[in-house]
Amino acid sequence: MLVFLTGYMGSGKSTAGKKLARALSYGFLDLDSRIEKNQGKSISQIFEEKGEEGFREIEREELHKSFELKDYVVALGGGTPCFFDNLEQINRHGLSVYLKLSARSLAMRLQQSKTSRPLIKGMNEGELFEYVQQQLGEREKFYNRSHLIVKGENLDIKELKKILQQLAKDQ
Repeated sequence: MLVFLTGYMGSGKSTAGKKLARALSYGFLDLDSRIEKNQGKSISQIFEEKGEEGFREIEREELHKSFELKDYVVALGGGTPCFFDNLEQINRHGLSVYLKLSARSLAMRLQQSKTSRPLIKGMNEGELFEYVQQQLGEREKFYNRSHLIVKGENLDIKELKKILQQLAKDQ
């Protein structure tokens, strides 16, 4: 079974994904890290050199490669399900889980994050909240089509594991 974690940047997909993979005895793949490794560049550098459109093409190729994996948790980039037919492909090849957080929680997490994120580079607190709120509003129509929606704050990995195992049996 493949489990794809969706959600906005800063929602904890990588952190939760590693814990969930351990709980399920699965492998773990962070799609952004795979892209950086295979391109030999940071996501920021790819955005600078190829723009968002070029990055999204690379992202789609790497996503499609992940469909060949067995028993993996895949942490997707925040925009991955929102482009091309990515979400349909994700839902066809595995179970998708949306880690849902409020715009306020996400903005606070992103502000405190030490990770460089090209889409929010140089924003102050107010600009960041406005941006997250606006973009989350646009992206949630995709995220909400995940197989499972869970509250991202204080996520209980053991409970999520039980739910996913039941979903897998039902399919």
